[in-house]
This record gives sequence, structure tokens and C-alpha cells, in this order.
Amino acid sequence: MVTPITHVTQPQAAEQPTPARQPSPPQPTPQPAPRDTVTISAAAAQRQELTETAAQTAKEASQGDAQARRLQAREAAERKAGL
Repeated sequence: MVTPITHVTQPQAAEQPTPARQPSPPQPTPQPAPRDTVTISAAAAQRQELTETAAQTAKEASQGDAQARRLQAREAAERKAGL
């Protein structure tokens, strides 16, 4: 025997727990760009000082370069001794 269906109930969806917010992964901190360093040998530095003009030496001495000041003092003493 067939009985007609008179009342249909829809199943209620089970309440899903709200997922806890996952903290976003930490952003990587930017790394500084690598820097190249140049080391000049003592002989190369001395050669550079010897080929420098008197104007360059005077400028460096006025900016506080101790080596340029010593060079100016030595050259002044040599000129004074040669007179």
C-alpha cells in the first residue's frame, strides 16, 4: 500500500564552529643588499698619495686628513731646509 507523504522536514545543518583565525605567517624582514668592500694595499695607497697634486693634498688637509697634514708639514720642512 502506498501512503502519500504529507509533511516533509528538512534536516537542519549542524552548526559548524567558526574556525579560529589563523595568524598570518610573519612577513620576512627585508635583508639589506650585500655591499662590496674594497681594500687597498699599503703600497697602492702610498702610490696614490705620491701621484696626488699639491692642490688635492691641501684640500684633504683642510678637511682634516691627518696624512695630508703630515705630508704638507714634511714638504714645508724640506722647502725650508733647501733655502
